[in-house]
Amino acid sequence: MGKYGVLIVDDSAFMRRAITLLFEADPDFFIAGIARNGREAIEKIKRLKPDLVTMDVEMPEMDGIAALAQIMEDHPVPVVMLSVQTDHGTEATIRALQLGAVDFFLKDRLVHEPDRSEVVADFLERVKSAAGAKISRPGSGEPAPQSAEERPKAARTQAADLLVIGCSTGGPSALQSILPHFPEDFPIPVVVIQHMPPGFTKPLADRFNNLCALEIREAEDGDVLKPGTAYVAPAGFQTITERKADGSMQLRIRSDLAPKALYKPSIDVTLASAAPLFGSRLVVAILTGMGVDGTAGCRDVKNLKGRVIAESEESCVVYGMPKSVYEAGLVDRQVPLSQIYARLTDFAFE
Repeated sequence: MGKYGVLIVDDSAFMRRAITLLFEADPDFFIAGIARNGREAIEKIKRLKPDLVTMDVEMPEMDGIAALAQIMEDHPVPVVMLSVQTDHGTEATIRALQLGAVDFFLKDRLVHEPDRSEVVADFLERVKSAAGAKISRPGSGEPAPQSAEERPKAARTQAADLLVIGCSTGGPSALQSILPHFPEDFPIPVVVIQHMPPGFTKPLADRFNNLCALEIREAEDGDVLKPGTAYVAPAGFQTITERKADGSMQLRIRSDLAPKALYKPSIDVTLASAAPLFGSRLVVAILTGMGVDGTAGCRDVKNLKGRVIAESEESCVVYGMPKSVYEAGLVDRQVPLSQIYARLTDFAFE
């Protein structure tokens, strides 16, 4: 029997069977049970204690979002959402990630993509990573209160001109612990690189914009970097920084750059462009995520005297990207998620 027991939650018999077949083809998994709605899922999680749950978003009686909220409160377990790419499905998925879902996967990719072997391999790799994720009860989704101590002191001198935050698996929940701390008048622009499929970064930015004092929006080609604004790199493209003729810095959104890069957006690609422009006045935070994206870019940052913060293992949902950067010797400070904002401002102001 495999080492990871999976509870499959979906109101569609076809999808339950299709997902079951995917897991049965991998010896690392076994089917612990199935559930047809959120209420049944909650009861079976208590009884079966699965290692991983795949959760449909839209179901009768209790949908996946309501079930997830109760699961995270009462019986935290790694949950991967299976969603559809509609306006409602996308918004619900963003909400699920902020509630503590480890990852999500689009149903259409699992059942309709022509080259399913590559899609299935990607799905199984991600759910395997999710099964080993560290789960804790997330916040309510409301902005975190900001104490006077968290604000940059008036007497301190600005020592950075750009902050870059990179994250992947578990990133939306981690960002929810950081972005609400930034004040409306934060004097340094922020660029956020979150690995997501196309269509999901704008709803993510819009949701955070409603929760935070800082203006947060999906980046557009030609955006001039301004204080008091966080730019979320759009999925499906690479985001780089360029100096304009008047000396100001802008973002360029490129479809033709790094076509073989594993991630679009890629932290490495963004940092490779920012490091030569900002040098020692660039501060980077690498948060939770699977893989090694960010390591090559942080090497560029350190070679040009920029500073790097990594999230420590104790708070990471998946300790992949921060671990890679740390083990490469590229980290100036490694701290748990609760201290990331304070360390960013420590480096950004002298």
